[in-house]
Amino acid sequence: MTPVGNWSYPTAIRFGAGRIKELPEACQQAGITRPLLVTDKGLANLPITANTRDILDAAGLGRALFAEVDPNPNETNLAAGIAAFKAGGHDGVIAFGGGSGLDLGKITAFMAGQTSPVWNFEDIGDWWTRADPDAIAPVVAVPTTAGTGSEVGRAGVLTNSQSHEKKIIFHPRMLPAVVICDPELTVGMPQAITAGTGLDAFAHCVEAFSSPLYHPFSQGIALEGMRLVKDYLPRAFAEGTDIEARGHLMSAAAMGATAFQKGLGAIHAMSHPVGAHFNSHHGTTNAVCMPTVLAFNAPAIADRFDQVSAYLNIPGGFKGFQTFVQDLNDSLGIPRGLAALSGITEADIPRLAKDAANDPCCGGNPVPLTEAKLTELYRAAL
Repeated sequence: MTPVGNWSYPTAIRFGAGRIKELPEACQQAGITRPLLVTDKGLANLPITANTRDILDAAGLGRALFAEVDPNPNETNLAAGIAAFKAGGHDGVIAFGGGSGLDLGKITAFMAGQTSPVWNFEDIGDWWTRADPDAIAPVVAVPTTAGTGSEVGRAGVLTNSQSHEKKIIFHPRMLPAVVICDPELTVGMPQAITAGTGLDAFAHCVEAFSSPLYHPFSQGIALEGMRLVKDYLPRAFAEGTDIEARGHLMSAAAMGATAFQKGLGAIHAMSHPVGAHFNSHHGTTNAVCMPTVLAFNAPAIADRFDQVSAYLNIPGGFKGFQTFVQDLNDSLGIPRGLAALSGITEADIPRLAKDAANDPCCGGNPVPLTEAKLTELYRAAL
């Protein structure tokens, strides 16, 4: 059989320490003259945000800020962001922060000019073609964590606060026009966030490499992304000011999000409902689910992860890789089980399994997923 695939790769990235100073140039490159800086509540009053606004102000781009963004942003946050965008007469967005700020910023720029509800643009089939592409505002993305890689993605995750479902909103033009990856912005991350975001990037690479879909470009990127996390996450966790380690983790985050064009799987299908119902940190939830999913997928992935182990200098092939993952989790203080992470009980599993079975990430898992199998996975991960 001749392999077939549709592939695309990230946008222009300005990478390096101190490059946040180039934000005005990035806005000019994107055609933005009246930016709205969108970030989350936790970042709103931090020095890195104040400094970024000073840089914009000095360049005549104003100090406009929208920070009503929850850790798992929802349609209420989106409506407020759109209102702020329109009220300020803005012509573009600076999406600033971790996954929540980046995603809400991108979706705000996407939806500000649309007339249909956001749920009409969920990543299902060709639903993205329902959007008016000419009404999408440009985005400059500035990540302040090293995990989601949303800065190089064409989608954003939005929680439906009524159904407690995480929905993936997609459009090719949601891809930021310019990205600034400045590792100095990640220095202040607490250890727990450093661990959770780094393991999020690792999960993206693991699931992309596990996916049965054909995408050799992503396969290679996922492999090197895993190596960067293995080598540098322990360093950044131990010493938060290690700029070299922080930089390599920012690369790994962008690589993971690029690689998962090949597909995600059961780790994310399980994690999304947990985050939607229990408001748990996404990357940390992925990390908790990872050992269980690796064991479940073993019949389909063991041989290819023998190659991963060799590349990462992990002895013992796939079994050695499994041991490495659990040991890494333990060393970074990741809870052993969803009950310890967010208080999930046996009674919650039917609801979670039902939601997970409807998650589009199921399609990229190397072992077919059903609601019954996801029920078993949640029990094993409890």
